[in-house]
Amino acid sequence: MTTDVAVVGGGISGLAAAYELRRRGVDVHVFEAADRPGGVIRTDRFDGWVVDGGPDSLLVQKPAAVALCHDLGIDDRLVSTLTPRTAYILRRGVLHPIPEGSFLGFPVRADALARSSLFTIGGRVRMACEPFVPRHASDDESIASFVRRRFGAEAVEYLAEPLLAGIHAGDVDRLSIHSLFPRLVDAERTSGSVLRAFRALATTRSSQGAFVSLPGGVGELVDALTGALAPATVTLSSPITSLHKIDAFSLGTPAGAVQARAVIVAAPAYAAAGIFRAGYPALAGLCDAMPYASTATVAFGYRRDGIDHPLLGSGFVVPRAEGNALLAATWVTSKWPQRAPDGHVLLRAFLGGGRDPHRLDASDGELIQTARHALASVMPIRGEPLFARLYRWTRGSPQFEVGHTRRLAEIETCLDEVPGLYVTGSGFRSIGIPDCIADARATAGRVAAYVTDTR
Repeated sequence: MTTDVAVVGGGISGLAAAYELRRRGVDVHVFEAADRPGGVIRTDRFDGWVVDGGPDSLLVQKPAAVALCHDLGIDDRLVSTLTPRTAYILRRGVLHPIPEGSFLGFPVRADALARSSLFTIGGRVRMACEPFVPRHASDDESIASFVRRRFGAEAVEYLAEPLLAGIHAGDVDRLSIHSLFPRLVDAERTSGSVLRAFRALATTRSSQGAFVSLPGGVGELVDALTGALAPATVTLSSPITSLHKIDAFSLGTPAGAVQARAVIVAAPAYAAAGIFRAGYPALAGLCDAMPYASTATVAFGYRRDGIDHPLLGSGFVVPRAEGNALLAATWVTSKWPQRAPDGHVLLRAFLGGGRDPHRLDASDGELIQTARHALASVMPIRGEPLFARLYRWTRGSPQFEVGHTRRLAEIETCLDEVPGLYVTGSGFRSIGIPDCIADARATAGRVAAYVTDTR
């Protein structure tokens, strides 16, 4: 096979890159090692249930995902979260609402902070003093270090750890604030205060929900992307076994060699390392050093009358200090319409991550039971679930730890020495669906220009 561009990896990044290349008239072929496209995006639909095994929403504030839906002609199917959108944090076995008007969990309004039941009086006073904390210039620091400096230890334990680190399934003491939450760093640098900067933003925030999804789950986006590509563009169950370049690139596949003018590797960094190892050992070593965490999602279907809880909101996160096995749980049918038959509820529980790295050593049955018991310790649940589905995401969450920016710069330097070779996807410059789509399409634009110039 000969193609202009070979894309290695059929997750959202690889598919978005292929879509953009096709829009620009470039011949492209995608090789995916798994037996389905989508990567960590997976939606199961059965008997009136719509279950996302991975991400279940698209962040509106970062527009690339919504823009792609528009280009694909499915933006009219986007749905906003149901109200109320309240999320909770578990403390001493009790669910406390995140203060109203918060930004990334931090209470922006003084009255909301004063009324919050989540923090002690001392914790609230310390957070209220944030505008008076001096600025601190740093090349990089952990989320914990940044939040402790500006808001105090209690904010680290009950906001930064379960929320900021929790959404990335990582360790709050290791994840990079510069790589993952640059807006917080920018707020300190430009305004001298995170709260002062966010209060100014609060007056301009949109009334639209922060997240949107699709009636058939986020898997609809994958379906639309693959459907928009030319037939036979994506080859499944086709891992790349080798990569080298003489005049053109040659990729080893189970069906034989593939020749390409350019290659986009849109696979996890550790998988990219395996592809690069023989021909580009320095690049492989840098990719190998990129840490990942493993998580599990457990979905449960229940009758509504079997759960003695109002389920008013989107769900809750669990701080490490609580000693509960859960990272978080979401009340899916309180977030999105049409996810379960009438009179039923869909719950999702999350386990593992950087703070609990050995959790996934347990069997499937043990993980399901652990999730059931942990949920029942927070809200009364009667009876057996109608179904339980476990989704293992082994090394599925890249960890942008302190030093990530430096490592990424070294990777880019190595790539500059191999014209026509590019990387994109979660684990490199982007994390989360919108960022992955934005970086993939931007990378595809550079690749299209390279292919045109070298014809």
